[in-house]
Amino acid sequence: MAVVEKPENESFYKKTINSWALYHWAENGFGTAVMVAVLPVYYSKVAASGLTPNQATVYWGYTTTIALILVAILAPILGTIANLIGIRKRLLMIFAAIGVVSSASFYFVKTGDWLLASAIFIVGNIAFALADVFHDSFLPHISKESDIDRVSSRGFAAGYLGGGIILIISIAIIQLMSDKGLAARLTFITSAIWWAVFTIPLILNVREPGNTGTLKGNAILVSLKELSKTFHNVKHYRQLSLFLLAFLIYNDGIYTIFKMATIYGAELGLNQNTLIGSLLLALIVGFPSAIFFGWLAKSIGAKKCIYICLLGYSLISIGGFFISKPIDFWILGAAVGVVMGGAQALSRSYFGSMVPKSKTAEFFGFYGMSSRIGGFLGPLVFALVGQLMGNSRYAIISLLIFFIVGIILLINVDEKEGIKIAKQEDMQTSN
Repeated sequence: MAVVEKPENESFYKKTINSWALYHWAENGFGTAVMVAVLPVYYSKVAASGLTPNQATVYWGYTTTIALILVAILAPILGTIANLIGIRKRLLMIFAAIGVVSSASFYFVKTGDWLLASAIFIVGNIAFALADVFHDSFLPHISKESDIDRVSSRGFAAGYLGGGIILIISIAIIQLMSDKGLAARLTFITSAIWWAVFTIPLILNVREPGNTGTLKGNAILVSLKELSKTFHNVKHYRQLSLFLLAFLIYNDGIYTIFKMATIYGAELGLNQNTLIGSLLLALIVGFPSAIFFGWLAKSIGAKKCIYICLLGYSLISIGGFFISKPIDFWILGAAVGVVMGGAQALSRSYFGSMVPKSKTAEFFGFYGMSSRIGGFLGPLVFALVGQLMGNSRYAIISLLIFFIVGIILLINVDEKEGIKIAKQEDMQTSN
């Protein structure tokens, strides 16, 4: 596959970057307002109202785990297919559409419908995650090499800002309506519309990188053969593989803290205003923080910034054990806001800098797989520890081990060697 050239002029470049970044804004209609804020509380208080609070938390953890196992299986296969025939944009649109329909479908979940809620969430979560994989795979193509950290950070900053705004809209709907159950269900519709509308600029302005074509033979078999070849040649991508392992481990803790925070707070008896308000605070803080870390990476490098963020997450997991009153949750929400932008944005750009441009969708499929393997291991560990101990405080502090191991592995990654290998691969491909 030919390596894609950079945009021909600065105006086109800015339009492409802004449209790509705006998808973060779009998807957070589901990723923030639905997945993290409203739905976990609605699941615990309404859909799973016949269960104990701990059972609701545990079942939510298992639901998340099932979805992310399926994503981990599908991401590298579909990523390879997209890379071979140049259909990542088409697949992004398909999965975004499925996610939009899933978000709207939560409107039909009512009291006691926890199984229906879990089923819809699994479909929606799969669609959200796979669309995100293809969106991420555009990054090395659309950004200048010297600009990749800033572009990635701008995307996450847009996501936090958009997530904060849609969350404010959701809070307003819930606060203004007397029927809180109906209000929550209407926010699912609002989030679906938000996701659909703000995806349009990406559809119009971001080009499919690479050549389009057709696969000879069964698409899945061809992709599996290509994946097998990549696995056999993994020794040529040692640094990339080592980073993926480190990312898998530390992202485990990050994902779990973010996704399980509201239902954990609900188990502790915190009210909905505290749960959603602290999440909003995290997003407000996260917006300038993501931009700041994008700037800081130019001075000290992405890797050192990731270290800082992982240390912050380690302290957050310890602090989560000692939560006893609402103010504690607010403080941790602000702390998460400080570190989440840097950790997510710079991990993506750090990885992207070591990826051959001729294999971006394939490798970002692996990135998505690593992200979601960590994503399902975290909630699974959280659910198991919470179930065994009968209290999720022990589950939140158990996440500390993932940050420690992730830092140790990251220390051993040599990004200069990884970038050199990627450039050599692209030169061979172009020849």
